[in-house]
Amino acid sequence: MNEKLRVLVSVDLDGAKAQVKTQGHVTVQSIQGLYDVMKRADSLVPGLSLELDMTLADVEPQAMEELRGCARSHHLPLQVDPLQRDYRFSILAPKTAAPKLAVLPVAESVLAAA
Repeated sequence: MNEKLRVLVSVDLDGAKAQVKTQGHVTVQSIQGLYDVMKRADSLVPGLSLELDMTLADVEPQAMEELRGCARSHHLPLQVDPLQRDYRFSILAPKTAAPKLAVLPVAESVLAAA
């Protein structure tokens, strides 16, 4: 799958909330851009509550675990936010995570024929 990551940010300054709606394929590499968007949204209002809506995204399991770890620690990765500010965000998980790549065993008859 080579679907680009698309992000839409909706901000309610009165309620100090922002929703980061993500679509496309979220990988461990593309998640870095998502962190930058979250950091920028949080900079609008100190203590902003972020909702990361991943319901329409195809998220690799490793990327989802990384996001959950950030939500638990209330920090973005050090390379994204060296100051390690406190982030309050929740994750609306995708309906199904992108499948892991499976390594299938090669049958002995295939190896013998090679």
